[in-house]
Amino acid sequence: MSALSFDTVIYNKHAAHAEIRFNRPHRLNAVVEQFYRELIAALRQAEADPEVRAVLLTGEGRAFCVGADLKEHAAGERTPYQRRQYLQLGNDACETIFRLNKPVVAAVNGYALGAGAEMACSCDFVLMAEGAQLGFPEVSIGTFVGGGVTRFLPRLVGLPKARELMFLGERINGTEAARIGLVTRAVADEALQEEAQAFIAKLSTKAPISMALAKKLLNTSDESTIDAQLTRELDGLFMCTTTEDWKEGVAAFAEKRSPNFKGC
Repeated sequence: MSALSFDTVIYNKHAAHAEIRFNRPHRLNAVVEQFYRELIAALRQAEADPEVRAVLLTGEGRAFCVGADLKEHAAGERTPYQRRQYLQLGNDACETIFRLNKPVVAAVNGYALGAGAEMACSCDFVLMAEGAQLGFPEVSIGTFVGGGVTRFLPRLVGLPKARELMFLGERINGTEAARIGLVTRAVADEALQEEAQAFIAKLSTKAPISMALAKKLLNTSDESTIDAQLTRELDGLFMCTTTEDWKEGVAAFAEKRSPNFKGC
């Protein structure tokens, strides 16, 4: 497939994963309309590529993403309709991350504020530098969160802590974020990218169809009853047994070797 070219994100394909690097370092990767459109396109490109098993999101320069580029927004004029369309793009970006049929890993460097924190919460895994800072400043400046945060955050940290993070808008570092369960793990600042590459390389060896099913059922588990979930799991298990990857997994286990999954 032909790769698309972007200005506000950098798309690199590695052995079995894609890396999407936010590329507005002069504005600490603050989001604008073009950024959202290109991020969604890059995610779709990774999803459509059968060789890509997982996606890594990180930021170029000193930040993951500091939220909306208020300077650029102030410089332009939007109609109410255009403003609504821009805000919808932010939701669309987070929803694309959440619903992508491949696991998405965030490597949070520097600052993840507002929209940056929202995108991180939409990912399946978040590795965060110990010295990085994450926060939801929206209520403190008279605006509001988006991207599904009011659903994701209580699931991650519990309702009382979610209220505290949103109402007070205080920033927390990677160590605290890991302690409260907001991120998967905190790592030394200088080791973040290396740890992220190792993590996603390991993730990329797993069975793609099984991972896609696990992601979908985990992410939607609170929308169904236990009876419905048991049925969905049974259907997923049966479907996996019809794949070549299931045969490969069984053979690899019997032969005491690592499996080589093909995603079919």
